[in-house]
Amino acid sequence: MRRLLDSFETAVSPSYRIFGLVDTSVDTYSPHADRTKWLLSAPGMVYLQVPPQVLRASVRLESWSTAPPASDASWSGAEDVEVELPEGELALETIDGGQQEIPLVLPSSGLYRMRWQWIFNRERGRFTSPLAGIREPLPMPPGLEEKVSGTDQYCLIQIWRTAAG
Repeated sequence: MRRLLDSFETAVSPSYRIFGLVDTSVDTYSPHADRTKWLLSAPGMVYLQVPPQVLRASVRLESWSTAPPASDASWSGAEDVEVELPEGELALETIDGGQQEIPLVLPSSGLYRMRWQWIFNRERGRFTSPLAGIREPLPMPPGLEEKVSGTDQYCLIQIWRTAAG
């Protein structure tokens, strides 16, 4: 039976149009990834590309025992990724701000699946895609207004283990 193990909420100021969730045991770097995708990943790290208009983002992290239920909310975007977390100790990272350790409890180290979902603040105007080769306005569906209040973007990151380390 799936259950929410832990959660943590914070805010982050992206730099160079990205912020990431990293395992504190790895040497982080900007992964050489497909810049046409929202999520850039490598062992021990996942970065989200954000529009240049995003100066501050609210982030909610959730640790689940198994895959969480699908959200019925409308999101501006969503992607899943699988990543190896060698120690399972996490931090949010920005290029300018470095790492901010987060007290999210994961069951152990190992292979994890992450579901990233995000929405932009409709009251802050239009947001344009940060993806390589695409500079079009992004969808901003109604709903979740209370989540983006005071920030430009709200991001929900759900994490669950797929294999033990």
